[in-house]
Amino acid sequence: MNESDVMVYLMTGFLDSGKTQFLDFTLKQDYFQIDGKTLLILCEEGEEEYNPMELLKYGVVIEKVEDQEELTEEWLEEMNRKHEPERVVIEYNGMWKVSDFENMKLPYGWAIEQKITTVDASTFQMYLTNLKPLFVEMVRGAELVLFNRCEDKKPLAGYRRSVKVVSPQAEVIFEDENGEVDNIFEDDVPYDLNAPVIEIRREDYGIWYVDMMEHPERYKGKVVEFTAKVLKPKSFPSKVFLPGRMAMTCCADDTSFLGYVCRSAYASKLKAGQWVKVRAKVRFANLSVYRGEGPVLEAENIELAEPIEELVYFN
Repeated sequence: MNESDVMVYLMTGFLDSGKTQFLDFTLKQDYFQIDGKTLLILCEEGEEEYNPMELLKYGVVIEKVEDQEELTEEWLEEMNRKHEPERVVIEYNGMWKVSDFENMKLPYGWAIEQKITTVDASTFQMYLTNLKPLFVEMVRGAELVLFNRCEDKKPLAGYRRSVKVVSPQAEVIFEDENGEVDNIFEDDVPYDLNAPVIEIRREDYGIWYVDMMEHPERYKGKVVEFTAKVLKPKSFPSKVFLPGRMAMTCCADDTSFLGYVCRSAYASKLKAGQWVKVRAKVRFANLSVYRGEGPVLEAENIELAEPIEELVYFN
C-alpha cells in the first residue's frame, strides 16, 4: 500500500452490538491519531451517540447515510472531494449485506485496511438463528471479532469455532463487564490429547479441526485418527490428498470442505469421494495451500470407511 492511500476501516456488527462504543473509544486514543482528517461514515443509529464537537478535537468529521441506496460510489466520491480524508472509518448497518460494500468501487486511493466485527454475546444465538448469512459476511475476512457482554461462558468456545471456520485469521476476543475474559478455552477438547492415538469422533471433527489450527503445539508429533472423505485437488502430487468433511459454517447456503493435507504412498490408489479412516502423525510445514505454516498428516494407516452423511457443526 502506498503512503498516499486512504486507509478504510470497516466496522460491522448487528444493531447495539457495541460498534459505536468501540469506535468512540478508539478514535480518541493516542495510537490511532494521524495528522490528516478522519471521515467517520455512520450507516445506522443505535442507543449510543457520538459527540461531533468532541471528535473534531481528534480530527474526525461525521457524515451520515440514512438508507443503503444513498451509499453509492458517487456519494463516496463526493465525500472524498468534500473532506479529502487521510482515513475513513465506516460504521456499517448490521442489516445490510457487507458484500454490497465490499464489491463497490471505492474512490481512487481508498483501500480497506481492516475489518472489525462486534458481537453482543447475550443476543448472538438469536441473531445466528435468524440472520446467519448476514453474520457470515460480517466475519468473513475480519481481522478482529469482539464478543462483548459475555455473561454466560459456556457457549463461548462454540462461538469462537463458528468464527474461526469462516475466518481462520481472525483474532477472537471475549469481554464481560469487567474486561477481557481469560482462560475459558484451556482443555476445551472432548478427546484425550495424551493418548497414544488421539481418536477424533465424528461429532468432534469440527472441534479438532479448529483446535489444531489454533494450538499447533498440542498436536505436533502426535498421532490422530479420524474418518473423512477423500478430495484430490489437481494441483496436489500423486502421494498427497485432502481428507476432510463438509461443514455448515453458519448457514445452509454456506458450506465448506474442511481438511488438512495428508501424505501417503497409498494416496494414488484412492479415489475422490471415497470415505476413509486415517491414522496419521502430525507435523507442520509451510505450504502454499495454507498460505503459510499448517498441518501435514503423515499417514500410518488408511482403510475404507462408512460414509458420514451429516455436516460438521460448530455450535
